[in-house]
Amino acid sequence: MTRTVRSRLKAGVALATIFAQLAVTAGPAGAFCGFYVAQADTKMFNHSSKVVLARDGQQTSITMASDYEGKPSEFALVIPVPSFIEKSQISVVDTKTIDHLDSFTQPRLVQYFDEDPCRTINPVAALSYADRMYRTATVAAPAPQAAYAGVKVEARYDVAEYDISILSTEQSDGLIRYLTDNGYKIPVGAEPVVSSYIKQKMHFFVAKVNVKRMNDLGRAYLKPLQVRYETAKFMLPLRLGTVNANGPQDLTIYALTGRGRVEASNYRNIKVPSDVDVPLFVANDFPNFYRAAFDHTVAQESMRGVFVEYAWDMGWCDPCAAPPMTNNEMADLGAQWIPGSTKIPGTNLLPIPMPAQGYVTRLHVRYDAQSFPEDLNFIETSDHESFQARYVLHRPFEGGSCAAAETYRASLPARFRMEAENLGKLTGWPQTDIVGRMAASGQPISGKK
Repeated sequence: MTRTVRSRLKAGVALATIFAQLAVTAGPAGAFCGFYVAQADTKMFNHSSKVVLARDGQQTSITMASDYEGKPSEFALVIPVPSFIEKSQISVVDTKTIDHLDSFTQPRLVQYFDEDPCRTINPVAALSYADRMYRTATVAAPAPQAAYAGVKVEARYDVAEYDISILSTEQSDGLIRYLTDNGYKIPVGAEPVVSSYIKQKMHFFVAKVNVKRMNDLGRAYLKPLQVRYETAKFMLPLRLGTVNANGPQDLTIYALTGRGRVEASNYRNIKVPSDVDVPLFVANDFPNFYRAAFDHTVAQESMRGVFVEYAWDMGWCDPCAAPPMTNNEMADLGAQWIPGSTKIPGTNLLPIPMPAQGYVTRLHVRYDAQSFPEDLNFIETSDHESFQARYVLHRPFEGGSCAAAETYRASLPARFRMEAENLGKLTGWPQTDIVGRMAASGQPISGKK
């Protein structure tokens, strides 16, 4: 049966980021690619994945989501996990919850309006600039296979539209043979990486899509998959995704904690440039602007760093790119410190959603095997300092017939020149191109309109 499916599960054939999704039976193993047009959310970056990582003590929850396009085909996700996984530790999450978190934390463009220089009142308006577009994807499930010598199938579960297997093995070649004989296309170079996880006594979580069950459930898309476990090591197994990746990958991590900011412990943490005044034409080209700004920042750091795009308490925002998350949404994403919602006794009503309790850190990583030779390790800090990737437009006041207005207008070209220089430093775009676009949008730096 063939159908089009919208999927928000990121298990890209390279898992285009942290884990390894391996092509089953036929078809090449390569990262998903495409051209995305959106605001400054995860969908504008090629070969991108997003993962929600919730940490409470030693309790860890990983929720994997992404967008991709295609017809249903054999699909599987392979994740190294630190211990045996019970069925109760696996669930699916509403796609809208992750979309909400992405919108809430995404880089934003705000604008302010200059006051009338002939008046003393200062009406200032700030507008958040947020939007998103989606792509579609398709998947299918392979036929069940018999157990293979050298690999122990610890358990099999049915979870929503997924068939889950928990595997253990003591030899990497045994697992490779098992996956190969079951129709997986294993990329060259996978065995040493798999071996390193086996030496750490890790299990392997394999999720396949059961298309029949998905159809029976009436699904038009795959739901993001969540796995929960206890581990002293706060990390993401990044390297497995580099083995069959086609070029650098982008990974967005939304780290949720009850204490404070999360940072990488084995790579540099770098805040992206923020709170910079930019020309007005950026309002109509924000996706290209932020993509260029991020590309430029990554290049300046030789793609060796974990970039912070947002770090804030979840209960409020300033400005807000989306309404704040609720406690119910946070609990769904694995926030163990938040009690689940229950109906009001004696009624069928749910309590009014409360503002979220916790802290979110949005980290953006662009990596390959050379720039990130180790898995990502994290630490949870008690730092509650707020940070966001924020870019500012200042719209000039039009009109005015007083001496102050003449002085104000005479000052604008210098301000425009500064904005042009800022944009060049952020993106690497040529000044001549920037100045030309500014003039076309009513911001000439010559002093004449």
